[in-house]
Amino acid sequence: MTNDLRLIGLAWDLDRLRWVPTDVLDDVVRRDGLCFWAWSDEPPEARNDRELAARLCAGCPVLDECLELELRTAGEETVGVWGAMCEQDRRALYPHWLRRGERAGRRGQ
Repeated sequence: MTNDLRLIGLAWDLDRLRWVPTDVLDDVVRRDGLCFWAWSDEPPEARNDRELAARLCAGCPVLDECLELELRTAGEETVGVWGAMCEQDRRALYPHWLRRGERAGRRGQ
């Protein structure tokens, strides 16, 4: 349950990017994402995908934009490291992310 609450909170946090056009998110992530320019050689070593995501994305200024972009464009078929999350974690987030609009519509009712 605790993990679900964390994922629901993350989906709500991403809701602020809901109306940003996908092409704008793509431009921001490609321009400012550390993975596009900080790792010119090999990515950092890691024991597992979660650790790789944490190390690869540490300090990145566009984590939320990156995560929002990947959830929009890949959905359940997501692969790799995006938004400081591994595939497994993004797949767990995806259903909560999809429902954020439903919850937003019920607020205050």
